[in-house]
Amino acid sequence: MSTFISIANSPQFMPTAKKFHYQFNLRDFSKIIQNIMQTNPAHYRGNDLGLARLWVHECMRIFYDRLIFDEDREMFMNFLKNGMKEFSDFKEEVLLENPLIYTSFVSAAEGHEKSYISIKDLVQLKAVLEQKLAEYNENVSSMNLVLFDQAMEHICRIARIIDLPVGNALLVGVGGSGKQSLAKLSSYILGYVIRIIVTTNYSMNDLKTDIQSMYQKAGVQGAQLLFILTDAQITNDKFLVYINDILSSGWIPELFAKDELDGILGKVRSEAKQAGYLDTPDQLFDFFLSKARKNLHLALCFSPVGDAFRFRARKFPGIINCTSMDWFHDWPRNALIDVAARFLGEIDFPSSEIRDAVGQHMANVHLSIADANVDFLRLERRYNYTTPTSYLELISFYRMLLDKKRDKITDQIDRLEIGLGIMKATIEQVEGLQKLLDVKMVDVE
Repeated sequence: MSTFISIANSPQFMPTAKKFHYQFNLRDFSKIIQNIMQTNPAHYRGNDLGLARLWVHECMRIFYDRLIFDEDREMFMNFLKNGMKEFSDFKEEVLLENPLIYTSFVSAAEGHEKSYISIKDLVQLKAVLEQKLAEYNENVSSMNLVLFDQAMEHICRIARIIDLPVGNALLVGVGGSGKQSLAKLSSYILGYVIRIIVTTNYSMNDLKTDIQSMYQKAGVQGAQLLFILTDAQITNDKFLVYINDILSSGWIPELFAKDELDGILGKVRSEAKQAGYLDTPDQLFDFFLSKARKNLHLALCFSPVGDAFRFRARKFPGIINCTSMDWFHDWPRNALIDVAARFLGEIDFPSSEIRDAVGQHMANVHLSIADANVDFLRLERRYNYTTPTSYLELISFYRMLLDKKRDKITDQIDRLEIGLGIMKATIEQVEGLQKLLDVKMVDVE
């Protein structure tokens, strides 16, 4: 597994002199087979097109999702299209027709047997996810998510990764891109128990205690667990020693004392015998470790900003080699407009055309800052980032400013109406006095 296969040096995949910035290892290729083996053969018997689209989807998820640069992604798509022409009779448009999304939770949510199949359309997927999000907000905690197309795709990717035995996800994106929120929702959809570190005074002993608890729940009780860890919660890089061991071998040396481990092996003895394991310490430990690795999943939410991610990936290779990656790239224009429409829909506008125009203007402003960041880097050699959080703050600031302006204008209107009322009453009084004066003047004469 440690042997690296470089597509850059493979002539059947790389006819040009260009090279990828990333080297794929054997684990990446084995994951394609692993996911395909999760499917129900009955759905693909006599369905050549469905099987070909499944293969394309797995190649996209395993290889394409790891690529960072646009030129790498474009190059990979060219290889994929050339391979489809060589090994398939189907047209490229048919094989890559959107939506190209495979999930296992949609069929279960609709009352059918859980099966790893493709979705019909995004409308079907959005209906299921909106229902699950409503259940999460009601049963767990309130989470204000906008389910635009890219967010739904990320949920499907995360769920696909952690639904596999020994499935661990590496979610990479700038702060505020929704990595942790989407991981929580994906875990809830699959019925996993979520474990998150939130304390600031978290120590190595605290982490070891939590890992012991998770191993007992996953290896003895058989509970499905998702351990979400963000880079902001890693106060000490030594945390990643434990994380790297879990990802690489599945076991941390001296995690349990001998008497504690003997007690754990005693609890799984009967289940291990039923599974065909011998009643020896080594065999019982292998059963316990195998069961724990299948049920315990990690979701690492890291930001590529700065040097921390690069240094950690170099020191702890399990972070890259033993996880399936999902890069959270910048939101496209359509996603920005959808998010703006979601929050602006709560505001009373004179017309829907004005609301749509404001949403499009916000998207243009956000994208223009991203273009300005490129010029800023070229001129000043300094990085500046715009994140989804900054876009949401822009919308919140607009709503706050609009409310203030409306309140101010409403107050001015009220004052003007009161002033006009006073002036009208004064005029009426003056007219009454003028009439009275006219009568008195006659009497005086």
